[in-house]
Formats: sequence, C-alpha cells, structure tokens
Amino acid sequence: MCLAVPGKVLERQDMLATIEVGGVTRKVSLMLLPETQVGDFVLIHAGFAVQRIDEEEAEKTLALFKELEQYAANE
Repeated sequence: MCLAVPGKVLERQDMLATIEVGGVTRKVSLMLLPETQVGDFVLIHAGFAVQRIDEEEAEKTLALFKELEQYAANE
C-alpha cells in the first residue's frame, strides 16, 4: 500500500520545491511534475510530487489525517 500526502508548494528552485504539510515544511522533487507552480497543491510520495490536486481535495485529506491523529491519541 502506498500513501501520498497533500501539500502546498511554498517555493520552487529548479526541480526542488519547498512543500508545507500541516505546518511542517520539507523539500520534494518536482521531476515528475515539472509544470508545478508556487501555490499549487500536490500529492507527495517518497520525496516526489506525484500529482497535482485542487485545494479543496487537499484540505479534505488533511482533515481526515488530523482525525486519525486524534483518534490514535485517544486510544
């Protein structure tokens, strides 16, 4: 099973982007999505942006991750 996480592109330098996911930033490769722009939302898997998604879908997925995190904290 693979898990991709949505994030927002904050900065771009060549084929590397700084992505924000739930308040955490990290560098990811844009080699698979070279047309990605600052402000886009992308799915990240294994250090690569693998698909562009719209903001609404990204927010829904991040909200579900937060619910899972809260559920796990209460177990």
